Order: sequence, then structure tokens, then C-alpha cells
Amino acid sequence: MEYLSSLLPIIIYVLLIVLIILLIIISIKVIKALNTVQDVVDNVDKKVKTLDGVFNVIDVATDKISVFSDKLISVITNRIEKIMNRSKKKEKIEEKEDKSDE
Repeated sequence: MEYLSSLLPIIIYVLLIVLIILLIIISIKVIKALNTVQDVVDNVDKKVKTLDGVFNVIDVATDKISVFSDKLISVITNRIEKIMNRSKKKEKIEEKEDKSDE
């Protein structure tokens, strides 16, 4: 029994040493993987920044096109409203003339 009481702590210490060594190896591999991921993210970030100028140009162009189309649509609707108001005024005048003839 005394033999087991002295052997058991030795086995536990050896297993703990092996576990610590494995954890160190795993943490080194994780650090290398994170560095690789960081490099990929930096590369993607550079590429996105180069495309950022293109997207800004597209954004400005679409804004100007939308302002132009809004103005064009407002001019067209104003003309149509004027035409409709003229025809309504003519109808009212004709109705008044018809009533006065009676």
C-alpha cells in the first residue's frame, strides 16, 4: 500500500507535465493560426480600401442621377397638373354658360 501512495503522486505529476506540454504546443499552433488569419484580414482590408474609391464614385453618380430625375419628374407633373387644371377650368366655364343659357 505504501508503494501505491508514493507511486500515485509521481504518475499524476508526470501526467500534469505531459498536459502542460500539450497545452503549450496547442497554444503555439493557435497563435500561428491567428497570425495567418490576421494576415488574410489585412489583405482583404487593403483590397476593400482600393474598392472604396470606386464605390464613392458610384454613390456620387447615383445621387446626381436621382436629383436630376426628381427634378425632371417634378417638371413633368407640374405640366400635367397645369393641363388638367386648364381642362377643368374650361369645363367649369362651359357649365356656367350652359346654366346661363337656360
